[in-house]
Amino acid sequence: MAGKILASMRALAPDTPPDIAAAGSDLHHMVLGPGAALEAEWVAAGLELPDLVALREYRLARVRRQMALDAVDGLILWDPMNIRYATDTTNMQVWVSHNPSRYCWVGADGSIIIWEFFECEFLSGHNPNVTEVRSADSPLYFLAGPRYDEASRRWADEMLAVIREHAGPRARIAADHLNWPEADRLRSGGVSLVNGQELMEQARSVKGPDEIRAMRCAVRACEDTMSEMRHALRPGMSERELWAMLHAGNIRRGGEWIETQILSSGPRTNPWMQEVSSRIIEDGDLVAYDTDLVGAYGMMCDVSRTWLAGDGRPSAAQQHTYDLARHQIEHNIELLTPGRTFHELTHQSWMPPVEEYRHYCVNYHGVGQCDEFPEITFPHMWDKIGWDGVLEPGMVLTTEAYVGPRAGGEGVKLEEQVLVTEHGPERLSSAVFDLC
Repeated sequence: MAGKILASMRALAPDTPPDIAAAGSDLHHMVLGPGAALEAEWVAAGLELPDLVALREYRLARVRRQMALDAVDGLILWDPMNIRYATDTTNMQVWVSHNPSRYCWVGADGSIIIWEFFECEFLSGHNPNVTEVRSADSPLYFLAGPRYDEASRRWADEMLAVIREHAGPRARIAADHLNWPEADRLRSGGVSLVNGQELMEQARSVKGPDEIRAMRCAVRACEDTMSEMRHALRPGMSERELWAMLHAGNIRRGGEWIETQILSSGPRTNPWMQEVSSRIIEDGDLVAYDTDLVGAYGMMCDVSRTWLAGDGRPSAAQQHTYDLARHQIEHNIELLTPGRTFHELTHQSWMPPVEEYRHYCVNYHGVGQCDEFPEITFPHMWDKIGWDGVLEPGMVLTTEAYVGPRAGGEGVKLEEQVLVTEHGPERLSSAVFDLC
């Protein structure tokens, strides 16, 4: 079939130009890695580097295990985070998250097919698990315009052919995201569709040893950048000047992007979720932010800190608000023990009175490549949106605290990233908490 190539370091297509073959293997950013200087820095700090081949195999095994538990014959993925998890391949991760133009098939029979963006087939050349790469024919209105229906029909016809070849004519298939025209066409072709996002979130929820090693490096890189920010913070600089340092430090240290732009100062810290602005930071302001970044090895570092600008001391009101947030963090971290149910975690957690203080939207959430399953709510929200589960060793969660006095004044945002181990919680983040 035109447009196909074998995608592995062992067997690129015979007619692949030498420069393209090199780009697909030796020069791929995942093969090059963060670089010798960063890796040496992490090793000198006592960190173990991840075995990326072992990481890849662990993730694929988790996906296939979950497929077996859910009794599905194949998996169609569009979410770029899910594609990376299952196949260890990337391409314009942020862009394709809102322009879905690459997709993937994972078959229970061992097949993995990636439909890649225009002339980007070489990007899977580093991964021998990928059995085939095709050129994507995406049913995306941005690309197809008024010929969308034709593109949708071509997509469905090709996918149905893949399903019949690798899973049979009446297959049970999981898909994470599908537009309704494509879903209707697959169902009309005899396919039974189930929720692939649930499957992938469950697969991603327990991290393997090399994922944890990769995450430790990502956290270390992020916290080195946070230290630079803290030393640079001064009255008279804009919020954007400070925020730009997080972006620059993340990229310089092997990171990839930042999911949000949440940094605020002074009166903009209450209520929370203000995006970074041109406001000039004043002496005595609280400055609060959430890193929300995808860092080295594609692993997230999601921590929050609040600092005092200038050389003075915090006011009594600032210190009291900070103390409440810090108590919430410290108390709730201790609850992250294996075997504890989500219901117990919710109802045994602590937060300041909701009548007096604004709070964050969640109490805890999972973290891996990005924010992930599970999301743990607050006691007063349980009846409306709570659901149960059990903490397992290998899960990584962040514990969140935002405290904003409803009567007015500045707010404080803190967040810590924590690994659930057999012996209890282990902090992965260690950046200094103190206000000043």
